[in-house]
Amino acid sequence: MKTAVVALGKIGLPLAVQFADAGHEVIGVDVSERQVELINRAEEPFPGEAHLAEKLAELVPAGRLRATTDYAEAIPGADAVVIVVPLFVDDATWEPDFAWMDGATRSLAEHLTPGTLVSYETTLPVGTLRGRFVPMIEEISGLKESEDFFAVFSPERVLTGRVFEDLRKYPKLIGAISEEGTRRAREFYESALTFDERPDLPRPNGVWDLGSPEASELAKLAETTYRDVNIGLANEFALYAQDNGIDVYKVIEASNSQPYSHIHQPGIAVGGHCIPVYPRLYLSTDPQAETVRTARVLNASVPARLVERAAGLLGDLTGLKAVVLGAAYRAGVKETAFSGVFPTVEELTKRGAEVTVHDPFYSDEELAGLGFAAHHIGEGADLVIVQTNHPEYRELSSADVPGVRLLIDGRNITTAEKWAGTPRLVLGDGSASTHLADQDA
Repeated sequence: MKTAVVALGKIGLPLAVQFADAGHEVIGVDVSERQVELINRAEEPFPGEAHLAEKLAELVPAGRLRATTDYAEAIPGADAVVIVVPLFVDDATWEPDFAWMDGATRSLAEHLTPGTLVSYETTLPVGTLRGRFVPMIEEISGLKESEDFFAVFSPERVLTGRVFEDLRKYPKLIGAISEEGTRRAREFYESALTFDERPDLPRPNGVWDLGSPEASELAKLAETTYRDVNIGLANEFALYAQDNGIDVYKVIEASNSQPYSHIHQPGIAVGGHCIPVYPRLYLSTDPQAETVRTARVLNASVPARLVERAAGLLGDLTGLKAVVLGAAYRAGVKETAFSGVFPTVEELTKRGAEVTVHDPFYSDEELAGLGFAAHHIGEGADLVIVQTNHPEYRELSSADVPGVRLLIDGRNITTAEKWAGTPRLVLGDGSASTHLADQDA
């Protein structure tokens, strides 16, 4: 099969590699000339994706994968076009910003030829494929869906850093408009993917047809919104436990020993391209979903709440040196999408603190590019806030931050032993909280 992949980012490029590795002739389209040049040189354009570098080194020289900035080179004659263009959400209105997706859809529609399967993998609000993109393609191309081309929504369900593993692990959901579209989508994905045995699933792992684009769109929104709501509940419990001398982590462990409880872990922030974004996509078509809205607002508020607690213990933060440990949104990745570092630094700065940021994945120059002054281990500070659960931070101690007066651990990765003598507040562990007055006494 000739397959075109639109947008060669951290999801799109591994997908293109997966399709080429399965025997497809793959051409990828991206607006970034630098991205295209690196791929065509078989060079990894971003670090951290397991097995990507070696697969590029094999597939590109063999002529099985190439990249271009020209839709006219990629789309005509393709058996399948897969779109993984980012969809953004306006921070102020929480409404989806379709600019990039609309642009990509118009460009592919201008060059679409009959018989093509068009698969959207970018997470979308319910009804978007049928109500927005199919009419756009039909108007521009002059082709008719279910007769001349076939549209399907098949959401990506992978995590950056382990895309190839996740493609094997999770069922591939599809939702097409017609029976012929369903057949073609199933044929395409079964030709491109292999699946792990999953005896825990109610039916065999593989391509799962949900019957409509709307059901497939909702399935992706539901699985990610569930996580945000669950974390919101965990954070609610954590803040309560914090104030009442209770260790919420022991509580969650005990609760989850019963098979109907699946409480997630609390944390200072919910980051990444998915969990903080997709609940807002859901709310764009179901604005009355108050549970979803409340959880999203609560999770977004935790950085400011923890900075407020720091001010409650230290007093006025004006002129104090504060270091935030971790720019990445989660451990082990070099990615700051919706990272809690931004609201944490913003709140500290608003209160007059002199803020620096440390992250083992980022150079001083890269941190400066994000708008942060760099911190170096061994430099002094009054306040330390753990924002990312990088394993390196487990080994730090009060000796690594001379003069530290308070540690706020937003990820529950530090130990009392390593920070002995330093007041330490762990989100959700009320039994670990040490007040400055206790130390003075």
